[in-house]
Amino acid sequence: MFKTLTAVALVLTAGLAAAQDYQAAPRLQPEQQEQIRQAVGNPHRTISNLMRDAGRNPEQTLSFFAVEPQHTVVEVWPGAGWYTEILAPLLREQGRYIAAHFDPQSPVGYFRQSRASFEEKLAGKPDVYDKVEVTVLNYEPDVAMAPPESADRVLTFRNVHNWLAEGEEQAAVVFAKMYAALKPGGLLGLVEHRARIGTDLETMTKTGYVTEELVVQLAEQAGFELVGRSPVNQNPRDTTDHPEGVWTLPPTLRLGDENRAQYLAIGESDRMTLLFIKR
Repeated sequence: MFKTLTAVALVLTAGLAAAQDYQAAPRLQPEQQEQIRQAVGNPHRTISNLMRDAGRNPEQTLSFFAVEPQHTVVEVWPGAGWYTEILAPLLREQGRYIAAHFDPQSPVGYFRQSRASFEEKLAGKPDVYDKVEVTVLNYEPDVAMAPPESADRVLTFRNVHNWLAEGEEQAAVVFAKMYAALKPGGLLGLVEHRARIGTDLETMTKTGYVTEELVVQLAEQAGFELVGRSPVNQNPRDTTDHPEGVWTLPPTLRLGDENRAQYLAIGESDRMTLLFIKR
């Protein structure tokens, strides 16, 4: 099943293949896939995070992004550290994990608190997180989130809508920073809530769902080329037209008990999973 899913995930759509001669997405060796599997199943992960694996598919996602234990990986805005629990152990011995988090001096209280909580998480398990490097990702063009051309992979999970909420120029700054951090040939792995084709920008920023077209446009403007799309995080049950946008669904469930069973049955949002290359 896993091999079949991975094979499907690495196939480019016919239209894209016809439009441009894309480089094939890299394939991991079985031993590398096993290392990701072990990292996903490591005993340091919290139970609440483990329970969300069915909605986030970390093993298949990281395999599609071809993350290897010796890589330098930058995760952009890791939040509470859901993927940190997987990536830090995976990269601890041979690789390098850089968490490009919020600015601890940000005027936004949520950003400061989230950064502080993340650092507390790292300090609580030094045997797991002692080698994690925490940097800043903000909208200042001259503030790098990692040394130039140092990363094999840059990963970001469900963040594009946040950047667009600040403005298209701010989103463009972030894509430029991700491009600058990658080595030539490095890959950007991106997961985002997927809007229906034709959704306008105002609706995107209000609902948290973003069109693939806009994400690809932002990436290409920064210099990236699309390698492929994976269906691993798609959810056909998600109609994307909820009263509180993506936050209507789990895990947020912003409406509380109102239609709770319905939204739990839908599950987490429908998501695009895209892979880009820096030539």
